[in-house]
Amino acid sequence: MKTLLSLILVIACVAEAKPLKNSRPNIILVMTDDQGMGDLSSLGNPVLKTPHLDRFYARSTRFTDFHVSPTCAPTRSAIMSGRHEFRNGVTHTIKERERMALSTTTLPQLLAKAGYQTGIFGKWHLGDEDAYQPYNRGFTETFIHGAGGIGQAYPGSCADFPPNREKDGRYFDNVLLHNDTIVKTKGFCTDVFFQAALGWIKENHEAGRPYFAYIPPNAPHGPMIAPEKYKKRFLEMGFDEGTAGRYGMIENIDDNFGLLVAKLDEWKAWDNTLVIFMTDNGQAGSSGKRNGQREKLWTAGFKTGKGSPYEGGTHVPSFWRWQGVLGEGVDIPALTAHIDFFKTFTELAGVKIPSGIQKIDGRSMLPLLENPKAKWSDRELFVHQGRWEKGSDPDKSKFKNCAVRTQRWRFVNNKELYDIQADPYEAKDVAGEHPEVVARLRKAYDKWWSETLPLMVNEDAEYAPVQPQLVRYEKQLKERGIPDWKAPKL
Repeated sequence: MKTLLSLILVIACVAEAKPLKNSRPNIILVMTDDQGMGDLSSLGNPVLKTPHLDRFYARSTRFTDFHVSPTCAPTRSAIMSGRHEFRNGVTHTIKERERMALSTTTLPQLLAKAGYQTGIFGKWHLGDEDAYQPYNRGFTETFIHGAGGIGQAYPGSCADFPPNREKDGRYFDNVLLHNDTIVKTKGFCTDVFFQAALGWIKENHEAGRPYFAYIPPNAPHGPMIAPEKYKKRFLEMGFDEGTAGRYGMIENIDDNFGLLVAKLDEWKAWDNTLVIFMTDNGQAGSSGKRNGQREKLWTAGFKTGKGSPYEGGTHVPSFWRWQGVLGEGVDIPALTAHIDFFKTFTELAGVKIPSGIQKIDGRSMLPLLENPKAKWSDRELFVHQGRWEKGSDPDKSKFKNCAVRTQRWRFVNNKELYDIQADPYEAKDVAGEHPEVVARLRKAYDKWWSETLPLMVNEDAEYAPVQPQLVRYEKQLKERGIPDWKAPKL
């Protein structure tokens, strides 16, 4: 027993043995869309079976108080920039306000300058016009759909390629943008994105090139479409088509994540590869029908999900595995966030952040990765749903769907206060008991808002007269057709 305990302590403290700065690992970031804390069997879901992610969870260092933005484009913008999404002009997911400001220096731009290959496979959602596309924001490999979801189209520039809009089963056999060419794929979208990513990872692994692989599938975002074999079990349990589709998408993600892990095992790539699993916002689905009756789905205890300023809107899974370097089964309770990736990844890659770029809001997480018990000073994370009407004054929505989060407190909508350490699911508003906390967080929020308001550069943007991906598609179709995508051999 003493020997076993000693071994466990050694494994848990491996991170302390190796300085991580300038270690230049490969980085694989998998971020699913609208999946939340309640959508994993390892976190308590009694219906889902996610064995691959459960095994990964058991072997990972887990940030247990990790936060993102309430919706998808904002989270993606914060990861790419290291600062709050509003400071990149991203105050919505559509209406030209999903476009990340061109003045922003992105994380992949810096990694690419440091010799990393940088690839994106799935959902971009930070602008469909050419200047905003991933290949002009630092990615050396692009394999994406358009808009915020496959088949979506909105007024202005935010719209996917026309064939993807044509049928309800639109998550199959999609046309996608592969670098400078639109291609026709075969199969279910999540399978295709992981296959493309793995082919690219294998190529870089064999060439000995460091890489950053960003894999953000559109699943399990609606519409709730999954291959029949993944829906079958849930339909047999009496769930409605939508819930079966959503749960089916999640189990399909789990299988694809299992394939990723299996290939890294096969390629003996773990020694210099960091893999992260997370989601882009809180859980989107909190109820469904079963045997014709409305039923609350597992939400891991949170009272809200996607789009909410409460805890359930921003608190998401964050599992990190780097075999032999990070501890296994280690929980880190420090308050961390997506804005921290910028400094964390650049330090890992040995990249010096240039002076003169945007002010970075985040911190480096390396001290915590090297020592999970490292000192981590308290902080204030600012949350706002955005999404006010186009053309309206943002100041009128200043206190609508907003929050300030510290290690202990969550101050919501300029009036409610929750003691998260004592009440993680926000059952009791304690604002009246702690007026000094309310005053302090209100003052911090006012300061943050006044500094951020001038940086909301898309508020007066007019709708683009054309949909760029429509124009691109029709031009290529006329000039050279739409070739079939050749899936890589793994």
